[in-house]
Amino acid sequence: MWRREAPHVRAALLRRYGQPDACEDALQDAAEAAAARWPLTGVPDEPRAWLIQVAARRLIDRMRAEEARTRRERLDAARQPVDDTPVTGADDTLRLLFLCCHPALSRPSQVALTLRAVAGLRVEQIAAAYLVPARTMTQRLSRARATLREAGARFTMPPPDALPGRVAAVLDVCHLVFSEGYTRTSGDQLLDVELAEEAIRLTRQVHAALPGHHEVTGALALMLLTHARSPARTDAAGDLVPLADQDRSRWRGDLIDEGVTLLGRALPHGPVGRYQLQAAIAAVHAEAPAFPDTDWMQISVLYDMLSRVAPSPFVTLNQAVAVAMAHGPAVGLALLDPLLADPAMRGHHRLHAVRAHLLELHGDPQAAAEHYRLAARLTGSLPEQRYLNRRLSRLTGVS
Repeated sequence: MWRREAPHVRAALLRRYGQPDACEDALQDAAEAAAARWPLTGVPDEPRAWLIQVAARRLIDRMRAEEARTRRERLDAARQPVDDTPVTGADDTLRLLFLCCHPALSRPSQVALTLRAVAGLRVEQIAAAYLVPARTMTQRLSRARATLREAGARFTMPPPDALPGRVAAVLDVCHLVFSEGYTRTSGDQLLDVELAEEAIRLTRQVHAALPGHHEVTGALALMLLTHARSPARTDAAGDLVPLADQDRSRWRGDLIDEGVTLLGRALPHGPVGRYQLQAAIAAVHAEAPAFPDTDWMQISVLYDMLSRVAPSPFVTLNQAVAVAMAHGPAVGLALLDPLLADPAMRGHHRLHAVRAHLLELHGDPQAAAEHYRLAARLTGSLPEQRYLNRRLSRLTGVS
């Protein structure tokens, strides 16, 4: 309920008071009040109105304390109801997306602030996506809100000519939200389907606003093609089922068809960006009737293009798997070697999980076991931990 209602409450406060940092503080106050009161009194019939009322009161209280010289004006504002009706012409969530992606902010701050304000991700989840400590991310978010205040940012949609400039950050946000829903960084569930579908909903709104932007189309196609696998990614116990073992009859054909159609519209128009390339890779997987039929050579070529268009450690991880399947595990392992020198990546479970898998394919079970053990220790996801420990047990014979 909090994830669903928080953007609307935040939007109502921003429309009335305009101050992003003050509104965020008031919103958190309302969340704390609800967490303390609702278990005792029950959830109110109109939770959004309740949260708006409490947040507005807390905001006014702060204004009284901080701006005594304008007390009369603030008291008058407090007597006026907060406007919680929908705004015509654009969804509140879309307005929040573009507000948080204000050009006064750096790209990492744009993405981080939007993940917090629009998607409701915890600071720990955002920090994990950026490979930084939670305290560092908290400071980054505080600075971002202060920057918006100093820049005089308003809760309005940018003019049409300014929209494309903010799209790249918005797409990063939507994709990171989707990634957290598709594979949770922590907890006892592998998937958060609601969060993944929220990311798709947001991306659909951006696509509706900018239908001719081919990277937006590519991002939407990527999410649809990837989310299509979700029904087959876990077994009855909620444990991870790797791509090679998934029952592809459970993949959602409607999402695959829509994703392939969108990709077909975007690709011929170039230039080709990272999301179009990633969507093309997902489409190759979707077209294979079974895992052994996967065209790894084509996927390897696409990853080579992606590594030049949008290089990143995680692109290299995925590229190493594709290259290993196409050209042999030794070639894939060589791609991973530079990542072992990166302190941030050395502490990320995915590097060790991929390395363990390729070492296993290479015929080095002892080294593979070492990296499976390390990956299982580093991950915060219990389903991934159980999967990695099963792979470890298969190699060592110890359960």
